[in-house]
Amino acid sequence: MQTRVNTNNGDDLSVLGFGCMRFPTKNGIIDEERSIAMIRDAVDKGVNYFDTAYIYHNGKSESLLGKALSGGYREKVRIATKLPPFMVYKLEHAQKIFNNQLSRLMTDKIDYYLLHMLTDIAMFERLASLGVMDWLESIKAKGEIDNIGFSFHGSKTDFEDIIKAYPWDFCQIQYNYLDENRQATKSGLFLAAQMGIPVIVMEPLRGGKLVMNLPEEVVQAFRHFDADRSPAEWALRWVWNHPEVNVLLSGMSTEEQLAENIRIANHVQPNSLSEEELQVFDRVKKILMEKTKIPCTACGYCMPCPYGVDIPGCLSAYNDKYLLGSRNVRLRYMQTLGSLSARPANASQCRECGKCEPHCPQEIAIPKQLKIVAKELEGPLYKPIAAIARKVLRINTPKQS
Repeated sequence: MQTRVNTNNGDDLSVLGFGCMRFPTKNGIIDEERSIAMIRDAVDKGVNYFDTAYIYHNGKSESLLGKALSGGYREKVRIATKLPPFMVYKLEHAQKIFNNQLSRLMTDKIDYYLLHMLTDIAMFERLASLGVMDWLESIKAKGEIDNIGFSFHGSKTDFEDIIKAYPWDFCQIQYNYLDENRQATKSGLFLAAQMGIPVIVMEPLRGGKLVMNLPEEVVQAFRHFDADRSPAEWALRWVWNHPEVNVLLSGMSTEEQLAENIRIANHVQPNSLSEEELQVFDRVKKILMEKTKIPCTACGYCMPCPYGVDIPGCLSAYNDKYLLGSRNVRLRYMQTLGSLSARPANASQCRECGKCEPHCPQEIAIPKQLKIVAKELEGPLYKPIAAIARKVLRINTPKQS
């Protein structure tokens, strides 16, 4: 596995980091046996950076990672995890969460500790006013954390404000060939590098959107240049082509994804894409930007919805209508969004409570978009058809408690 050096502390970090937000699941919960086997296989093959968070997999991700790294694996890796600002209203809240994280991860130290999903300078300043930054520095001095950083989902200006507000040890940004000019942007990546702040990249495949169900024109554009290179490899190579990127995080859900990513990471080099390959990306970006309606990455930060809406699923179905142009999109929407299950999760379940919107890293006006989704994918006949189907199938919706 190739590595890139963290110039702040000399760590040799694997160019591929294991994102622990999308472990394989079984019956709705983490498939523990498969996940542990994948983590240990990754370590054996050179992956040494594992990124999790307090809230991933409904709080189960850290515990699973801790268990997987027992038996000698912990000493071979760096663990990154995150403090959720929306759960911190007193310093004691942060301290309690951190101690819980140490317990879950079965460790006495967090190598890379992040403030999770900062969106603007006000969020950072609120935490600082509570004493969070002073406390983080104190536990760093004691050796309970090694590096203080933040993950970011906001505008270019907000990123610049935050990165200049504190002497960060590292930062984590969303970056892929579609988001070169969104969120932190390419200039933000370069700014961090110029300031000597290592960069960890998340969402290199935009939640799978740069791999699954791509328009045929995109697939053909890639294949025309190299018939054997998958869309995933194209997307990962684009990120790794930037020497300013220290680690690329991938949330791998299958053994096949892990194997492919390790294969690519074993030989990819910065500044290795040719001018012809970069021109392929220009064509692909133009096609996708013309077809994508809502920039959802299916990160899940908007969930759970109090009224049961599968928000990422609804927005994905809407995008698919334009990306794929499928005549069966409404049928698939009905099948996959719970219209024929005990708890419907389709867009018209939305009551516009607004709970989801502040948590969206992409700043999507979610209630407004769900209205559009309901209008275009449900229509006037949707509810009567679903009601008839539910009656025939004897499906009853449980009463809200």
